[in-house]
Amino acid sequence: MKNRTRLWLAAGLLLLALLVVGMVLQAINQLVWQLSGVLPYGLVGPVVFLLLAGAVLLLAQLAWPWIRSLGRSSKGGGERNALPPEAPSSRREAAARNLEAIDQTLARVRDAVEREALDQERRRMAVELERGDLVIVVFGTGSAGKTSLVRALLQELVGEVGAPMGSTRESTPYRLRLRGLQRAVWLVDTPGILEAGRDGQARERHARQQASRADLLLVVVDGDLRASEWQVFEALASLGKRLLLVLNKCDLRGEDEEARLLALLRRRTAGRIAPADVIPASASPQTIPMPGGRPLQPPPEVEALLRRLAAVLHADGEELIADNLLLQCRRLGDATRQLLADQRRDDALRIVDRYMWIGAGVLAVTPLPGVDLLGAAAVNAQMVVEIGRIYGVSLSRESAQDLALSLGRTLAGLGLIKGGMNLLSAALSVSVPALLLSRAIQAVSAAWLTRVAGQSFITYFERDQDWGDGGIQEVVQRHYDLGRRDGALRQFLDAALSRVVEPLRQRERQLPPRPER
Repeated sequence: MKNRTRLWLAAGLLLLALLVVGMVLQAINQLVWQLSGVLPYGLVGPVVFLLLAGAVLLLAQLAWPWIRSLGRSSKGGGERNALPPEAPSSRREAAARNLEAIDQTLARVRDAVEREALDQERRRMAVELERGDLVIVVFGTGSAGKTSLVRALLQELVGEVGAPMGSTRESTPYRLRLRGLQRAVWLVDTPGILEAGRDGQARERHARQQASRADLLLVVVDGDLRASEWQVFEALASLGKRLLLVLNKCDLRGEDEEARLLALLRRRTAGRIAPADVIPASASPQTIPMPGGRPLQPPPEVEALLRRLAAVLHADGEELIADNLLLQCRRLGDATRQLLADQRRDDALRIVDRYMWIGAGVLAVTPLPGVDLLGAAAVNAQMVVEIGRIYGVSLSRESAQDLALSLGRTLAGLGLIKGGMNLLSAALSVSVPALLLSRAIQAVSAAWLTRVAGQSFITYFERDQDWGDGGIQEVVQRHYDLGRRDGALRQFLDAALSRVVEPLRQRERQLPPRPER
């Protein structure tokens, strides 16, 4: 049935084509017959050829936009119909894809120092992606017993144990061996948090940086979480890492007090970590005096912590590594995109700065009647095109003009043109001679409104060509209000006095005196 339908359709199209060709030939024949009655025989052929060539060119010109749009739609349809990229089969593969995307973004960053810092971080993550060691970072206050806990877990003397607060100056990694685990496990002892002084704050920032790279966090406390420790705990929990909370120095309290503290910590951390991840330990028990002999040093009590570490790493070690790498890749990608966004904003602001002073200079030399023209000066369509190009958006001249007119109507509708002129008139009347005041107000107001318009367009392109929930009015009003702040207004007026008012003064001095009547 389908074949028969296609056959009839082809026959119909063929018949229609024959009819069209016959009509064209008949029209040509009629044209030749009419021209042969008014032109010499030798000119009929060339004239008919020229007329047919002109008709073909006209049809081609009329049909070309349609053919081009058809080609674009078919191309777009092909892209839409193309199979989407396959989803990554694992978090490790997703992390590798993110690193590749970061490479492409870094290539567009111009700042060499920033690009090199981000590239070093990307290379470090690529190495970790290949190696895949498990990294456990020990975090806590300087007196909570972090280093003692690391020593007890390693069953060997490491670090300065029993030294004053702040003795751990740098992050130190140690190799931990767990039975049945194929991957290498590294314990990283970090400087203590919540230490006083500039050096203490610097060490805390370093410790937090190490924590952001960890696969698993051990937070060591020696009692209930104080307010400052609670803030640190919430900050670490928000990193998206698996976290174990270790209640150290349990030898200093009885069994009832230990059970009470463990229950309290589990209630306070409910919803953030599992109850089984709150673990008691005694990394360095106090010595017991022995009458007539040497004091007895009890062994560390870290068996519960070792069992929990082994259970977590055996069950979820691969996922912890993959989640951490993916999280770090995403953060690095966010930082790279933010750097690129800052670069684009700087470029766009330079465009706005150029157009605002160009427009002000033109109006200063040849002032135009009517303040409504300031709205048109503030929304220069070419400025919109150039800002869009910075953000990878290609706008036609017509689209840019529509955007400019829309923003100009918004400026006028909100009363910002008149309000801006009144604001600048009051500010300029103090320092500008009366003879130049009118032209200076018009020129400086044009620059002011151009800046408001340009910054509004930057926001529009930063939001992927979307004005946001508040619409164009909210964006324009916000940038207008930001420009009215004392610091921003003073900075703008200083630039306006040097770029607009001072050239006006120089021009007035150079003009010849008016002849007396």
